[in-house]
Amino acid sequence: MHVKKGDTVYVLCGKDRAATGKVLRVLPVTGRVVVEGVNMVSKKHKPRSQQERGGIREHAAPIDASNVMVICPKCNRPTKVSYEKNEAGKAVRVCKKCAAVFENDGAKPRY
Repeated sequence: MHVKKGDTVYVLCGKDRAATGKVLRVLPVTGRVVVEGVNMVSKKHKPRSQQERGGIREHAAPIDASNVMVICPKCNRPTKVSYEKNEAGKAVRVCKKCAAVFENDGAKPRY
């Protein structure tokens, strides 16, 4: 998947089109991502104890990963991602516009 947790992304389509946000969670099995402040939905919550209050709470729902583009940290533009091998032989993500390597690469994918 071209998006990882912690990436800043640009939303291409949907009700939050042209919004930017940080990726909070990646769901690789379904091909979806949860972006901070994007696709907010309201849920009703019941109180579970006497001290807790019930009510309506908002949280971010997942959107399809194909509807977002990664924002390059160097050129600050939405870009496609290509993959290249670094000196250690690991595949790293590279910006197609300015050829910058993304910093948060090197961590093992969790899927």
